[in-house]
Amino acid sequence: MDNRAEIREFLATRRAKISPEQAGLPAGAGARRVPGLRREEVAVLAGVSTEWYIRLEKGHISGVSDDVLDAVTRALQLDEAERDHLFNLARAAKPVRTPRRRAKTQIPVSVQRVLDSMTGTAAFVRNGRLDILASNTRGRALYSPVLDKPAHRGNIARFDFLDARAADYYPDYDGALATAVALLRTEAGRDPRNKDLTELVGELATCSEAFRTRWGAHDVRLHRGGIKTFNHPVVGFMELAYDSMDLVAAPGLVLTAYTAEPATPSADNLALLASWAATEAASTLATATPDDADTVDTASSD
Repeated sequence: MDNRAEIREFLATRRAKISPEQAGLPAGAGARRVPGLRREEVAVLAGVSTEWYIRLEKGHISGVSDDVLDAVTRALQLDEAERDHLFNLARAAKPVRTPRRRAKTQIPVSVQRVLDSMTGTAAFVRNGRLDILASNTRGRALYSPVLDKPAHRGNIARFDFLDARAADYYPDYDGALATAVALLRTEAGRDPRNKDLTELVGELATCSEAFRTRWGAHDVRLHRGGIKTFNHPVVGFMELAYDSMDLVAAPGLVLTAYTAEPATPSADNLALLASWAATEAASTLATATPDDADTVDTASSD
C-alpha cells in the first residue's frame, strides 16, 4: 500500500511538536522557519544520517527495522499510541493484496449476555469505526441520541460531527470531537485497507470542516479509561468513569462500560436513565400489543 503521504505528514506533525529545548538541544541562533525540530536534529537524536531520516520522512519506511523505528520514537518523544501508530504505518507500507470490504463482525451471544448482566452500568460494544454494535439497556439509553436517528447508522462519529445536538450532549464538545478523530486515525493506521472506514472518513471530511481540521492534525490515542461527561437530553448532566477493553472473543471490537461514583448526582441520573429506558420500552410494547393481539385473534378464528 502506498501510504507515503500518511507517513510523511505524521512524522512532520510529530516533529513540529518538539522544541530543541524539549529534546535537550541548543536552540541555536536566529528564527526558525518552521516550528519544532529540524530533520537533521531528529537524525542526530535517532543516531542515523540526515539523508537516511529525510528518506524515512518521505515515506520510505517499508523494511525499516524495529530498532530504528524505536530510535525515531525516542527522538520524537512519541507516546504509546503514537509509537503503535508508527509501527502500524510501517506494516501497512508492505505490499499486500487489493483492499476489500470487511465482513461484519458477529457479536457472540455470550457477549450480549455479559452486557445484559451489567445492570448498574451503561455498556456497549463498538468497532474501530465507532459503530455501536451491541449494548445493554442503559448503554442504549445513554447513547439514544446516536442510536435513535437512522441517518447516523449507530455511528458515534457521524453524530459527533453531523448532528447539531452533539454540542449540547457533550459538555466538553471540543474534547469529544478530538477523541473521535484520534480514534478513527488510530484505526486507519491499524487497518488502512478497510474500505468501510475509508468511506466514513471521506463522508465526514466532505461534510464537516471541524472533522477536516482535526483529521489533518494526525493525532492518535489509546482509549482505555478515564472520565467523560454527558448532558443527556432526558436526565441531564452525568460525570461517568469509563473503562474500555478489547474483546478477545471478537477481535477488533471494544467493550466500554460507564459507571458513576456512588451517592452522587451522576449516580442518581444514571439510575434515572435506567427508569426512563424501562418506561420507554414498556410504552413501545404497549403500543405494539393491540396489533399483535388482533393478529393472534385472526389466526385463532381461522
